[in-house]
Amino acid sequence: MKSEYKISLPPLELSTAPETVKPVLQEQKNNFGFLPNMYTHMANAPAVLKMYLQGYQLFREESSFSPVEQEVLFLTISRYHGCDYCVGAHSMIADKMSGVPGHVTDAIRDGETIDDPKLQALQDFAVAMLESRGAPSRTEVEDFLGAGFSEQQLLEVIVAIAVKTLSNYSNHLTHTELDTVFEDYRWEK
Repeated sequence: MKSEYKISLPPLELSTAPETVKPVLQEQKNNFGFLPNMYTHMANAPAVLKMYLQGYQLFREESSFSPVEQEVLFLTISRYHGCDYCVGAHSMIADKMSGVPGHVTDAIRDGETIDDPKLQALQDFAVAMLESRGAPSRTEVEDFLGAGFSEQQLLEVIVAIAVKTLSNYSNHLTHTELDTVFEDYRWEK
């Protein structure tokens, strides 16, 4: 999904980035071996890029969700928001880094039921949070808790939503092109 309006600010490379964000971009280039297109667009508002990266890192390192569960959340939220860039990128991360079974990633991408009841409960709760704007019903919370998740994880879902909202919405406005490295995982709503 892309916004009807496209921000006209050009993506910022290391050579064109302001000094306040250049070290951040350099670090990401060092981490990935390339500079993801999403970051070159976010760099036009350094607070967006810095907030995204910090929130992403905190969620990855400090949440009590497993890497598979983290990826289910990121894919679910990105699909819900219709972010083709993030669904593509996180599909590759799910496959190559987080150990998500291919049929789980495919189910999320295709809007189908996940055959793992706990992961389905996680996806259902994430969607309930998005649809209710953070005010899920008692039944939706109890279903999440009944699947084996904790009240702490209720709050951690909010972090995943915040992080992906930053990236999904900025990608909508900038019409971010999928990086070549993610091309095999391209997705369109």
